[in-house]
Amino acid sequence: MGLRHVRFVTGEIYHICNRSVAGIPIFQGKKEAELFLECGRYYNQEHPPIKFSVYRTNREKFSAGHVRSIVSVLAYCIMPNHFHYLLRQETEGGVLLFIKKISNSFAHYYCLKHHHSGHLFAGNFRAVHIEDEYQLIHVSRYIHLNPVTAYLTEKPEAYPYSSYTAYISVAPSPFVDPSIVLGNFRSRREYRRFVEDQKDYQRKLGKIKHLLLE
Repeated sequence: MGLRHVRFVTGEIYHICNRSVAGIPIFQGKKEAELFLECGRYYNQEHPPIKFSVYRTNREKFSAGHVRSIVSVLAYCIMPNHFHYLLRQETEGGVLLFIKKISNSFAHYYCLKHHHSGHLFAGNFRAVHIEDEYQLIHVSRYIHLNPVTAYLTEKPEAYPYSSYTAYISVAPSPFVDPSIVLGNFRSRREYRRFVEDQKDYQRKLGKIKHLLLE
């Protein structure tokens, strides 16, 4: 893999994406996807007391609560063979540390469970610096429409492994902060229209991008 030419700056926002080696489906079921998300919630702290693999088998002995997050999670989507995160870095090196921790931890779990040898994720994850609010809202829409583009669902709110419901519902989320993106809209309903009015267009765009990547 080539070198990543993105400098991660505290206070700045980044779109992060990584996929499995050879595109194998690694988030095939509820358990894998939910474990990956729980891993993200756990490792979004400056000083985790223990490894996540130990924590998840001894939850009653350890608290996952923490005072300071290393990133703010603005949006996410876990797809069968890749993941998207929209992150704001809150501490020096926070983005790199967060992605490294969750990727390594999940890879360890997956390789043991499925007797997989070698790397699970591509060596360098893709990262794009979000430069303005226009780019921010469009990237959030792209992330939330990923399951629709892939024909996994017709309704983005029906897909259980994305942050979309945190955007359209008033119920608070302990993991996602939608306020930065939603601050560009008059209401949650307006954001919902912004996302769902582009479902067909994004599917066409997805086909074009797929052909170009080939």
